[in-house]
Amino acid sequence: MNKEMILHSLPASRLIMINSTPAILEGILKGGNLLQDMLAIKVPDQWTEFGPAPFEYALNKIKDKPADAVWWSWLPVLVSENMLIGNSGYKGPPNDGMVEIGYEVARDYRGQGYATEMAKTLVDNAFQHAEVHTILAHTLPEENESVSVLRKCGFTFSVEYTDPEDGPIWRWSLLKSIPDK
Repeated sequence: MNKEMILHSLPASRLIMINSTPAILEGILKGGNLLQDMLAIKVPDQWTEFGPAPFEYALNKIKDKPADAVWWSWLPVLVSENMLIGNSGYKGPPNDGMVEIGYEVARDYRGQGYATEMAKTLVDNAFQHAEVHTILAHTLPEENESVSVLRKCGFTFSVEYTDPEDGPIWRWSLLKSIPDK
């Protein structure tokens, strides 16, 4: 595995995050044990609740512009078990200095801080790019686990609005801090 395709989460990292290349995304879409064999990791039956649509979308975007792979899907692998425990990533490359993050944790691994670790890793990775100054995220319009994760990562509530596809949602934002001179 190419080291550039892997992000280590935090200094005492429990996760590695693998950037989904076209080959990895095709492996996800083909199903079966292909992804498990490709990455030499364990893949549970239920590691994503979103089905194939986001992976198909990311694959099409990366095929059009391979250099943008870093701005799509990242697979979190729990090091201690060598187990894929969810999905995470961005909703595309920076647009006017902004990127949006998303994450999900497989049911059996929730409530253990993995979503926070994934979100912090995505934030740290995005802010390493000079063109990124704002990170967005969206949640259901209610207090829930995702809201807690975003607050732990320093996000602040921006606005509630109605998305044409998702209905009412809350937007959260995090601005890049500029070091004092």
